[in-house]
Amino acid sequence: MATSPGPLGEFLSAQRARITPADVGLPDVGGRRVAGLRREEVAVLAGVSVDYYTRLEQGRERSPSAQVVDALCTALRLSPDAREHTFRLARLAPAIQPEPGPVSPELLQLMDAFPHAAAYVVEPGFQILAANTTAKALLGPSQLSLGAFDYLFVDPAARTYFEHWDQVARSAVSALRLAAGFTKPHPAVPPLVSRMLVASSEFASFWADQTVAGLTLTEKIINHPDVGRLTLSYQTLDVRDAPGQQLTVATAAAGSTSADALALLGTLEATRTSRPGGHH
Repeated sequence: MATSPGPLGEFLSAQRARITPADVGLPDVGGRRVAGLRREEVAVLAGVSVDYYTRLEQGRERSPSAQVVDALCTALRLSPDAREHTFRLARLAPAIQPEPGPVSPELLQLMDAFPHAAAYVVEPGFQILAANTTAKALLGPSQLSLGAFDYLFVDPAARTYFEHWDQVARSAVSALRLAAGFTKPHPAVPPLVSRMLVASSEFASFWADQTVAGLTLTEKIINHPDVGRLTLSYQTLDVRDAPGQQLTVATAAAGSTSADALALLGTLEATRTSRPGGHH
C-alpha cells in the first residue's frame, strides 16, 4: 500500500514547484518534466541525499532534524511565516496553541479609545469576539455573525463589499493555513477547514495552493452599503496576554474622504445603538 505524503511531504512538493532553477542560480537545462525544481536539485541545495529528500516528500520519512528542516527552508527560499509552518509540520515547533480566553476589559477599553478607527478581535477560527462601534458599522451584521470565512466564501455580498475579493480571500486562506499548521491547532480550526472545503470550491482551490502567510494584507478597498467606497489600512497584532487572539485595527489616511466615511460610520452606529431596540 502506497504511503501518503502527509502534510509535510505535500507542502515541500508544492514549494519545490514554485521555484525555477534561475531563482537559485542553477542552469535551466531543457526537457524538464516538472514545474519548478527537481527533487535532486532541492537535495543538493539543502545538503541531503536525494533518497532522503524523496522519502520526506513521499511521507516515508516524517521526523527530520531541525538542521535538515532549516536547510530545506533555505533551499526553497521560504518566507519567515512559511519557514515557521514547515517546522510545525515537521513537529519541531511548540506543540500547543493555547486556548484564547475572553477579550480582556483592558483591551475592550483600548478599542473604544480608537474613535476614528475600526478595531476588532478575532480568535483562531476567525470568529469575531469583540468590535468597537466603528468596526460594528464597518463589518455589518453578516460578518459579525458569520465570521470571516463564511462571509467571504458563502455570502454573495462579500464580492461586492471587497473591491478586490480574490486578493482578500487568498490572503485569508493563507492565514488559516498558518493557523492549521500547529501540531495541536485550536479546536475551531480543523472543523472550519473541513466545512469550507465542502462549502466553497474556490476555498478548496485556494487551500490546495499551499500558500502560507499571516494576515499580511495591509490595504483593502471596501464598497460599503451605507457610506460608499473606503480605502483602509489594516494592522493585525497578536494579543500578548491572550495567545490565539488577534487585534485588527483599520484606519484611513488623515483628511481623506475615506476618513470622513469611517467617522460617519461610527456616528451612524452610535446613533443606531442609542435608540431603544436599535442594537444589532
